[in-house]
Amino acid sequence: MISTAHFHPMLVHFPIALVVLGFMAEVVLLFFKKEPGLFATGFYLLIAGTLSALAALLAGVFFTPEMSGAASEIQEVHELFAWITLGTLLAASVMRVFLYFKKTENTSLKRIALALYCLGAIAVSITGFYGGTLVYDYMMPI
Repeated sequence: MISTAHFHPMLVHFPIALVVLGFMAEVVLLFFKKEPGLFATGFYLLIAGTLSALAALLAGVFFTPEMSGAASEIQEVHELFAWITLGTLLAASVMRVFLYFKKTENTSLKRIALALYCLGAIAVSITGFYGGTLVYDYMMPI
C-alpha cells in the first residue's frame, strides 16, 4: 500500500526534468529561430513543468513530516527554493501564455519570460539538490 508520505518523492522528478529540458529547448531555439517545433516544445514543457512543480510543492507541504535538527534547517532552505521555483515558473508561464494568445512579437516580454524560465530552471535544480541532501545525508524521505 502506498503511503501519502510517498506522494512528494514520486512527484519531484517531473518538474526537474520538464523545466530543465524545456529551458534547454528554449536555448536551442535562440540559435534555430525558424524551428517552430522548438518553440512549442519549450512552451508546453514550461506549462507542464509549472503544473508539476505546483503538485510536487503541495505534496511536500501537505504530506511530508517536519524534521528536526540540521535536517530541519535544510528542509527550510529546500522549501524556500521550492516556492521560488514555483513563483518564477508561474510568472514565466503567465507571460508566455499572454504572448501566445495575443500573438504578439513583444521582444521585451519574451526576454523577461526567458530570464524567468532560466531562474526557474536554476531554482528547481537547487531545490532538487537540497531535497537530495535530505534524502542521502539524513536518510529522510522527503
